[in-house]
Amino acid sequence: MSTMSSTTGPTGLEQLLALRDHGMPTGIGPFIGMTPEEVEDGRVVFGASARPEFANPIGTMHGGIAATLLDSAMACAVHTTLPPATGYTSLDISVRYLRPGPLDGSRLRAEGRVVHRGRTIRTAEAELTDDRGRLLATATTTCLIMTLG
Repeated sequence: MSTMSSTTGPTGLEQLLALRDHGMPTGIGPFIGMTPEEVEDGRVVFGASARPEFANPIGTMHGGIAATLLDSAMACAVHTTLPPATGYTSLDISVRYLRPGPLDGSRLRAEGRVVHRGRTIRTAEAELTDDRGRLLATATTTCLIMTLG
């Protein structure tokens, strides 16, 4: 039985559930070891192992890794709210770094949530935590919603 909601293609939620269930074959996810762990309407959680390769020149986690995890969680949370044949693009992203991230192989968790669902604008927020639940960084984003095709 097909899980597709219409003949015009899968919804954003259906697309993200497929990524969670079957893996991310290409893109930034496999590059940094990021995997979708939880997916529901308006909410996505990504996990990644904090590797030594994520270090910046002063020996702490590079801010770009945190920003990538946060951006991915927020954008994919927005993606889950989209009907078929609809896309989005980020208009802005703001990241606040609260403490250095680990580089010891422990698990990082980025949870993104949609906070506003307008017809053409959606906003989301995210938190990045370590495996002890300590808050490492937070972020917000605004996305433009577009009809594709």
